[in-house]
Amino acid sequence: MTLNRILIANRGEIALRVLRTVRDLGATSILPYTPEDLMSPAAELADEAHALPEGSGYTDAEAILDLARSTSADAIHPGYGFLAENADFARAVIEAGMTWIGPSPQAMDALGDKMSARATAERAGVAPVPGVTDPVTDVQTVIDFAARYGYPVALKRTDGGGGRGITVVGCQEEARTTPAFDSATAGGGTLILERFITAARHVETQCARDRHGAFAVISTRDCTLQRRNQKLLEEAPAPFLPQGIDEQLVESSRRLLEAVDYVGVATCEFLLTPAGDLWFLEVNPRLQVEHCVSEEVTGTDLVQIQLRIAEGGHLGHVPAPRGHSLELRITCEDPARRLSPSTGAITRLRWPSGPGIRMESGVVEGDVVTPMFDPMLAKIVVTGDSRQQAIARARRALSETIVEGVTVCTALHEHVLGRPEFTGPTRDGQLGVTTRWLEDRVLPELTDSAACAAAPGAQAVEEVSLRTRSTYIIEVNGRRLQLTLPDGILGGRGPRVTPSRHVRRMQPLRGRAAARPGGRSGAAEAAPGENGAIAAPMQAIVTRICVEKGQRVGEGDLLIVLESMKMENYVHAPYDGTVADIPVVAGRTVSAGEVLVRMADDTHTQEA
Repeated sequence: MTLNRILIANRGEIALRVLRTVRDLGATSILPYTPEDLMSPAAELADEAHALPEGSGYTDAEAILDLARSTSADAIHPGYGFLAENADFARAVIEAGMTWIGPSPQAMDALGDKMSARATAERAGVAPVPGVTDPVTDVQTVIDFAARYGYPVALKRTDGGGGRGITVVGCQEEARTTPAFDSATAGGGTLILERFITAARHVETQCARDRHGAFAVISTRDCTLQRRNQKLLEEAPAPFLPQGIDEQLVESSRRLLEAVDYVGVATCEFLLTPAGDLWFLEVNPRLQVEHCVSEEVTGTDLVQIQLRIAEGGHLGHVPAPRGHSLELRITCEDPARRLSPSTGAITRLRWPSGPGIRMESGVVEGDVVTPMFDPMLAKIVVTGDSRQQAIARARRALSETIVEGVTVCTALHEHVLGRPEFTGPTRDGQLGVTTRWLEDRVLPELTDSAACAAAPGAQAVEEVSLRTRSTYIIEVNGRRLQLTLPDGILGGRGPRVTPSRHVRRMQPLRGRAAARPGGRSGAAEAAPGENGAIAAPMQAIVTRICVEKGQRVGEGDLLIVLESMKMENYVHAPYDGTVADIPVVAGRTVSAGEVLVRMADDTHTQEA
């Protein structure tokens, strides 16, 4: 079987990454797009780009399937995020007679949430982080567990991902007052309970397994540098592993994938403690954001491997890793303000190049960064003969990087790459950082504004094309096309500005499959206003409404859950009262100051 027409159910840098391999193999790439992505680099490079129906998006499974049928696609590649881990969507693709470029829906079910993944690991003889695999529904379970293992502990929503849906409980009082139970109940979610490992490295294996039973670990990776449980810097192979850990990682990964007859590429994630304990975290049944570093140190193309396995082919020979590779995620976050989100128009953009540099980005100069989506602009992937050379090249790459109009995290990367805890091993030969190192040690040191100057916000001066012809992007019957015309033919004098270069487009960055609990959870600073109005403290998406009109609530009860750039905020009732009105609906984007809920009680009046 050969795949010839492949629909890429994604956008941004991962859509670009996949379609380039599809083109290398001589197949046709088909890309769905929403209005904000009409001018995107991915839509420009795709062989075919088709508009999704008005009101739908990249998580609309039926719209994606309809487009695949109408364009005669014979396969769907989901990328990551959106529908990539949706087992029901994978089933629908297969039932429609198309090839799903990923593992079977059954394997996805077995690994699809934290509870089933823990159960799978236990069956495979791989030790997960000590915890409670059954659903946790009451505070007493937390207290009893902590009496055995100690605080802190972590309550995790089973459908959470990317560091979202995690609540860390540090003591018994916090256990009794945590909003995690209210949030899970309101959203129809389920909680599990685990020890919260305060000092550990995050290590993982990039795996592949074909339908003939061949298995390989392409490389190990270290993804320890994180904030809000989300990765910021990754490297391959994982450096300074204690003796025997590499072999343990490979064997545990093999057991996990064989236990569910996994076919495709996957990432098995683990925590490695200073004492040498290796605890299983999860299996990601898809391509990872950080897959590039594994490709660079082995000379492989993981998307090509995905396609070959999906066609029924053999995994083939996997080269042993050589050299070292780092991936720097360039995010719109301000290190001087503990990585708070930064939004606005990208007025100037220059990426690095030269020996050992690979750029993965889906944005261009003029894009507008909004607060509703993932803050990642790009990935700078740097490779060298050794870890030392890769670090030196990464420093050089950062010095060449220019992003203006929004604040990005490059100053943090520059700081980290010069820290001795990161650049060299500790006395016992291990890496000197943990998953909490950035938040507990580094960011407090960078709150001095002099250490991280904000990016200039001056408006870039637009150039005027002096060509005698200009190219326009048009849409005909829902298909994106490129049209070149002599300047002035559409009326007026002088050359037309090329839209793909000069028109500012909204850039929502890499989206997520659905609004889910996320990031660092906390209470939103929402105070009651006139007439009992409780307003949004920030521009955000309403992910869940936890009360109904007419419901009686007590002070501190959870009313609304907001999400902004993967950070979840809870809006609580400021006093006892009755919910008089809820002017918003779940899924809507609200502006700062917009009324979320109106309340009434004995001392607050409510307008009719």
